[in-house]
Amino acid sequence: MTLETLQSRADALRAEIGRTVLGQEDAVDLLLVALFARGHVLLEGPPGTAKTLLARSFAASLALEFGRVQFTPDLMPGDILGTSIFNFQTNAFVLTKGPVFAQVLLADEINRAPPKTQAALLQAMNERTVSIDGTDHALGSDFIVIATQNPIEQQGTYPLPEAQLDRFLFKIGIEFPPEVVEMAILKQHAAQPIEAGHETAGFAKVLDAAALAESRALIDGIILKDDILAYILRLVRATRTNPEISHGASTRAADAVARAARALAALSGRDFAIPDDVKRLFVPALRHRIVLGPTAEIEGRNAQTVLDNILNQIEAPR
Repeated sequence: MTLETLQSRADALRAEIGRTVLGQEDAVDLLLVALFARGHVLLEGPPGTAKTLLARSFAASLALEFGRVQFTPDLMPGDILGTSIFNFQTNAFVLTKGPVFAQVLLADEINRAPPKTQAALLQAMNERTVSIDGTDHALGSDFIVIATQNPIEQQGTYPLPEAQLDRFLFKIGIEFPPEVVEMAILKQHAAQPIEAGHETAGFAKVLDAAALAESRALIDGIILKDDILAYILRLVRATRTNPEISHGASTRAADAVARAARALAALSGRDFAIPDDVKRLFVPALRHRIVLGPTAEIEGRNAQTVLDNILNQIEAPR
């Protein structure tokens, strides 16, 4: 396995996803980094910006088992994890597995479910294991959650707690595409039957479990130099002393940036990370892990702006 092979596989994944999702190249790149870095992803954007389609297209290009949960206010933990049902023929309880028993899980509109149901995913995301009736069930090392949420809708939603947000490697903002891309989307749809559906039908399975494990093993061999680790740590620690942030990022956040930097370096054809890798990943890896203070909120600042300022203030290694 070589870096060239990894890049070739990544390009093939981009090509398959690009058949249905246009104008979201940065989001696709971050999804690939998360896949190889063994991280979960939260997609946030207004309705109609192809968040669910992006997740489905991503899953369709992988030869991995796919599961989907449409989160609703009446969804219960058992609807996600599964439950034990008594079998009268065998006089024993039989586990009926829920959709979480997949390799790629799409948690659609995750903030629509109440906290009790959201918490059902905490163990799965952190340990890749679920406990049902006192028994642990492994989900496998390939398990990844891609969740979507709408940032502008308030009615019938339950904001994700900080503890769960911290389990996501990236929070990726999905914005409206530029006009030229939007026209290309309309032309693409205008050439298809109305309500055609099945957008991901015929997708080639670019990556299977064996190839994914091989690719991750290559990335595991990339070692970050001390100056890169020190740079990551300085950035993360700066979030704890910044007057515009009331709660800064944790050590887990620093580790997340470091893991992602190794994956991005490999996808860029390098067996070493550079400061630009850290700069590209810092905001998506931390925008959901900090809590802004009242000063920033009064002045209308958001996490993106505050984190960009930290990037500009902390000197990168040469």
